[in-house]
Amino acid sequence: MDVILVPGLWLDASSWDGVVPALERAGHTPHALTMPGVGEPASVAAHIGFDDWVATVVAEIDRCDAPAAVIGHAAGANAAWAAADARADHVAHVFFVDSVPPASGFGVSDFPARDGVVPFPGWEYFDGADIADLDDETRDAVNLGSVPMRVPTDAVELSNPARRDIPVTLLSGRQDEVSLRTELARWGPWEDELARIRNVEVVHLDTGHWPQLSEPSALADAIVRALDRGGSRESMSEVEGRVLPREYPWSLG
Repeated sequence: MDVILVPGLWLDASSWDGVVPALERAGHTPHALTMPGVGEPASVAAHIGFDDWVATVVAEIDRCDAPAAVIGHAAGANAAWAAADARADHVAHVFFVDSVPPASGFGVSDFPARDGVVPFPGWEYFDGADIADLDDETRDAVNLGSVPMRVPTDAVELSNPARRDIPVTLLSGRQDEVSLRTELARWGPWEDELARIRNVEVVHLDTGHWPQLSEPSALADAIVRALDRGGSRESMSEVEGRVLPREYPWSLG
């Protein structure tokens, strides 16, 4: 199966390097994306918004001969879900890596901007548990570029109810299913969006927020297992412009 890999904020296609080989060994065809404007100065990135990220994912879906799986990390998962909304008949499965399906009408978060773009704010900006499994060598090696200023704050717009027929897997880092759903209950529109999806499974990875960097083998294995289960619109296990506040648990990049 074609598997489209959408990075979160500040990351590029290389952030999936540890995941791609395992997907290929399992017979899948990965397409790791670098999103528009990453690492570009404001003179290039000023006109780029979240819709351009969605359009990039949609274009990759359109290049696939058969329905593809789309995997998004953090803010990239918002783009993955909006692309699935636009191409519901051409998406076989959506994975949310330490994220949840976004609610329509909301952005990701408001990160500090500088020189007309949003630079990576530094590892210390994030909760200690989210970065505890990233050693210094891994942090130093990852490519981190600024993102266009509009991308984190532009609202996600969803309009096609057919997206809710696409099988969804939540690959949760720190939280098991009970704690994730308990936390999500505080965020009405996000809980409502998840509740309306027909087929959902939650896989607890027991990692920080960046498992593609800290535990790429475990993440790849979870993806391959979910795809091997043959999750379809009928067969998967069924489970019952605003900006998010900074404390929203899935507002990380």
